[in-house]
Amino acid sequence: MSVRTTRDHIVESADRLFYQQGYEHTSFSDIADAVRISRGNFYYHFKTKDEILDAVIDARLASTRKMLEQWESEDKHPADRIRSFIHMMITNRADIKRYGCPVGTLCGELAKLNHASQAEANKLFTLFRTWLRRQFTLLGHEADADALAMHLLARSQGVATLASAFHDEKFIKQEVQQMCDWLRSCTESAARHAHDEHGADERVRR
Repeated sequence: MSVRTTRDHIVESADRLFYQQGYEHTSFSDIADAVRISRGNFYYHFKTKDEILDAVIDARLASTRKMLEQWESEDKHPADRIRSFIHMMITNRADIKRYGCPVGTLCGELAKLNHASQAEANKLFTLFRTWLRRQFTLLGHEADADALAMHLLARSQGVATLASAFHDEKFIKQEVQQMCDWLRSCTESAARHAHDEHGADERVRR
């Protein structure tokens, strides 16, 4: 069992505060107060807020990879894995209603600030895009796998933004159901295509 260090607690608290308050509006003092350590101890671990931001992004990338690996091991079918991505909005609906999507809000804020870490933060979206593209390819949509991945990412971001704007959890649930229905139609169309190709191959062999 790993022992959580002071540095781990700083990164965890900063992650939460960047999400809830925004990166620009979170100060060193806010993070130090949340961790309940002295400023001297704080500066021993991080000299600037940008250093903390980089550590937060690294932690988010690591936790996202771990989550995607867990979905891979738990769900045998690619449609079930994609459904796990969609249902993530239900799991986090209370936070999404208050603060929006943690990835979208951070990337959006850093883009407005033209921050040097913007490209690194965007890797979070790229991680999801690449993973979803692979699942749609496995589902039988190789030709349009990336387009489908981007569509699902865009829709989930739109839902998070509007749910936060209107503070509406019911909207999240409705949209998640529609996304699951859309995924079902994608699965069925892939199955029909595979069946038609198999039938065509059988006719050729005859």
